[in-house]
Parts: sequence; C-alpha cells; structure tokens
Amino acid sequence: MNDQIPEWIKGLSEEDWQFVKRLILASGSLKDVAHQYGISYPTVRIRLNRLIKKVQILGSKKVQTRFHQKVQLLVAEGRLDLVTAKTLIKAFEDNSKRKE
Repeated sequence: MNDQIPEWIKGLSEEDWQFVKRLILASGSLKDVAHQYGISYPTVRIRLNRLIKKVQILGSKKVQTRFHQKVQLLVAEGRLDLVTAKTLIKAFEDNSKRKE
C-alpha cells in the first residue's frame, strides 16, 4: 500500500472525518446520519455538499496559491460569503502585482 497520504485528505478537519466515518458506518444513508446527529436530512445534505466542495478544492490543481485555497475553503464551509471572498482575492492579487 502506498504510504503517501494525498493532500486533499490531509486538508480535512476532524469534524469532516467524523462525518465521513458516520456516513460509512451508516452505509451511505444520509437519513441514518441525520438521525444520529439529531438534525434534518436537508441539513445533512448541505453538510455533504460542503464536504464534496472541500474535497474538490483540496484536490484541485487549478488553485493558484494557498491563500486562494483557504478563501475557497471558507466559502465552501459557509464561513465566508462569496462577495467578501471575491473582494479579498482581488485585494490579494492587486497587492501581489504591486510587489512584482
């Protein structure tokens, strides 16, 4: 077995891993996971969609910098709105251009 752990796996939080574990143990049943957490099915679906987006971002070769990746992850987690994210990225890129 390959001892290398992919970067996208390393980027997941403990909370993400616990969710994945519960999902696996529930045989992929979002309904069962919702029951375990004591939340609604749509809430679990939102959580899964966010996790999918995080994995896509963490596994993407298109991300320009760590800063871009972090901002994208914050948006995927629902911790940062898209308008603010775009403003931050633009300011970062403008600042980077000035340093060149």
